[in-house]
Amino acid sequence: QVRLVESGGGLVQPGGSLRLACDYSPRSDGIYAMGWFRQAPGKGREFVAAISGGGTKTQRADSVKGRFTISRDGSKNMLYLQMNNLKPEDTAIYYCAARQTVTGVYYTTETEYQYWGQGTQVTVSA
Repeated sequence: QVRLVESGGGLVQPGGSLRLACDYSPRSDGIYAMGWFRQAPGKGREFVAAISGGGTKTQRADSVKGRFTISRDGSKNMLYLQMNNLKPEDTAIYYCAARQTVTGVYYTTETEYQYWGQGTQVTVSA
């Protein structure tokens, strides 16, 4: 079992920045692709960003390209999402997700992930 715990959410003004973190506790023998998803009120969960096992490849949704950056620190078992120039439409609960895989592979759909955190609320409002 993989345990995921998100942190770093909060209230921020439009144009501001936040950095989300996800502390993951993987099985010692696994390579994990990681991702960030979000769910706004009244909407389904949507893909935000993904990073491959080993961190060599990344992908982001078109709506966040140029503003959000995904990264990971394997030595600390941490996943990050740096969010800049935040907009009101970025308001959502943000979830990190993990899937055991091989090096160099990432996933962009919700159903491909095996493990999920509880989420952290991000609110962008003046």
